[in-house]
Amino acid sequence: MKIKIEDFKHLTDFDNILVCDEHGVIIFYDLVDLNVLRQIGLRPEDFMGKHITTFYKNLTKENSTIMKVLAEGAAVTNVKQELITEFGNTVMTVNSTYPIIENERIVGAIEFSKHFYTKENINSLDKLAHHKVYRKNNTYYTIEDIISINPKMEMIKNKIKQIARTNSTILIYGKTGTGKEMIAQSIHNLSDRFGGPFISVNCGAIPPNLLESTLFGTVKGSFTGSTDMPGLFEQAEGGTLFLDEVNSLDIYLQVKLLKAIEEKMIRRIGGNRNIPLNIRVISATNEDPDLLVSEKRLREDLFYRLGVVQIDLPLLNERKEDIESLLTYYINFYNNHMNIIIEGVEDDVLECFKRYHWPGNIRELKNAVETAFNHATTHRITMDDIPKRMKEFNQSLPVKRVEPSTHSLKEAVEQYEKELISWELNGMNGKITEAAKRLGISKQLLKYKMDKYHLN
Repeated sequence: MKIKIEDFKHLTDFDNILVCDEHGVIIFYDLVDLNVLRQIGLRPEDFMGKHITTFYKNLTKENSTIMKVLAEGAAVTNVKQELITEFGNTVMTVNSTYPIIENERIVGAIEFSKHFYTKENINSLDKLAHHKVYRKNNTYYTIEDIISINPKMEMIKNKIKQIARTNSTILIYGKTGTGKEMIAQSIHNLSDRFGGPFISVNCGAIPPNLLESTLFGTVKGSFTGSTDMPGLFEQAEGGTLFLDEVNSLDIYLQVKLLKAIEEKMIRRIGGNRNIPLNIRVISATNEDPDLLVSEKRLREDLFYRLGVVQIDLPLLNERKEDIESLLTYYINFYNNHMNIIIEGVEDDVLECFKRYHWPGNIRELKNAVETAFNHATTHRITMDDIPKRMKEFNQSLPVKRVEPSTHSLKEAVEQYEKELISWELNGMNGKITEAAKRLGISKQLLKYKMDKYHLN
């Protein structure tokens, strides 16, 4: 048979070349995209010497193009396949496979392939964002990332869908780690502003002397070394400006922020013209806004202006029914981001997590799962893998049996609550703030319960 070079021109469309021996064992693999191996869960050096059918869950000797060519000795071209990785992701491939014949004997096969990635697994290939469609607006989350079956969180999700349609200012109140920025990004991505930028700034992380220029921008020559620089207000034009820890602003900047929001315009430092704004302002605080106002750390007029709509996020300790689904979510997340496959957690780990008080909220849970991934020696997370503080907390919880014949349910619960609060206060040497964090409640609520049970 005469071979024409034209018959093989289509091979230039392929990216990867694989060569295997007569048994289907890989002896050479050249890839243009190492994400192919990342999807499979192997490093390049791990790929060699393995049978072709070992890398995908649904690839067998019967449906493998390579094994077909080895068995029949005839080429197969432009075959489309859907392959499922060990991570559960689907990889689309187009393959052309040819036998390698020596002395009229099949001694191997060579396959040319191109890989495509489905919408479902694109996240694990791109670490910049969960949702590629939103990457250009600087966001990471959508409302689909708010994992919860808690009634209060369900109400918040419904509220987000409703208020996303408006341009009203929003104030999010939640303790550290409760997901304030996730809520803010979800609102932005549900709004008509999703095509505009989402600009986020932690007001407590920038020195006060730099914060004003960061927010409002500068004009060249306004002070030594200054340049023409747009501030975050201008950068957020057409989109959303998220001010986290807004209570960290000093009084002077609070006045200037109030003016900017009310007048919908700003002026750069050293500038002589007003710049109109088309932005939505979402702010957040990890302290009770009412307390901030009463202690005069947040101007009352600014509070009213920022909080046209207020969202109060519950602690993880108040939505423990979500722990199991959050665990599943973060296990899947790290399965896609680390070279480890974890199938789940042991029952005692789940019970431990449900008893733990979670002072760091969802962020602490996510970090606990990452810790477990680094320690795990099996495909399931055990008590040996989780952070030490969680094990010690569960071991140190006071246990007291209450005779039901002598106490009503209400009395039994109050008695246990009193002993638990007393135990935490003793452990923290009477430090109310620290005890409140350990108990997963606010300092004000702890003071109320201390008065109630005469524990002062």
